[in-house]
Amino acid sequence: MPIFDDLEAEQEQLRAVLAGLTEDQWLAPSAAAGWSVADVMLHLAQTEEAVTASAAGRPAPAEQRGATGVDEWVDAWVQAERTAPAEIFARWEEARRGAIATLRAADPAVPIGWVGPPLKPATLATTRLAEHWAHALDITGPLGVPYPDTDRLRNVAWLAHRTLPYAFAVAREEMPGPVFCDLTGPDGTPWPLGPADAESVISGPASAFCRVAAQRLAPGDSGLTTTGPFADEALRVVRTYAA
Repeated sequence: MPIFDDLEAEQEQLRAVLAGLTEDQWLAPSAAAGWSVADVMLHLAQTEEAVTASAAGRPAPAEQRGATGVDEWVDAWVQAERTAPAEIFARWEEARRGAIATLRAADPAVPIGWVGPPLKPATLATTRLAEHWAHALDITGPLGVPYPDTDRLRNVAWLAHRTLPYAFAVAREEMPGPVFCDLTGPDGTPWPLGPADAESVISGPASAFCRVAAQRLAPGDSGLTTTGPFADEALRVVRTYAA
């Protein structure tokens, strides 16, 4: 399936960055509040391990500790397992390869338990791509390391648009109607999402839309345009992650 190839390619792009970092860079602050670069990668290793565990019907270790709230247990999980950068790098490498193999081998029609509703393997792979991409920005931004946008962002944009009803539900609101996203890919290619006759429209670069959805960019700073009765609200609640 192409999404599994895209996930692996996104991870390889991140791996190339990580392989060139010094020890000091691994221990430097990331853009994820309170986390170093090493902490971000530990989180990605843990959650990749959780993919394999969930597919096998086992709960993640953080869930076993009984922590309440996603942010709380994720941070507690990282704090409990901090170790040397080289060990974290190796752990992530093993975990990501195991997770991809698990997703490729899984029954495509059977959802896998995850944070929020269970997800089919292809959708779970899309969320993993979105998370790796967003955390790659957290790592490379503060370090001043280039991390070019690619056409793999199409997956992230699709996820953000597809889960708008969930995003409204998390905000304790009901989605009033369809939204059309008139987006442009990094190479200038049109990336339309949703019904073209929708009254509410979000227009602009897909890279900005994805960053807003990942909460790496404020809607007001994105350069995206909104028209129609509730496009502003959609851009305010859009997300690429569960909570």
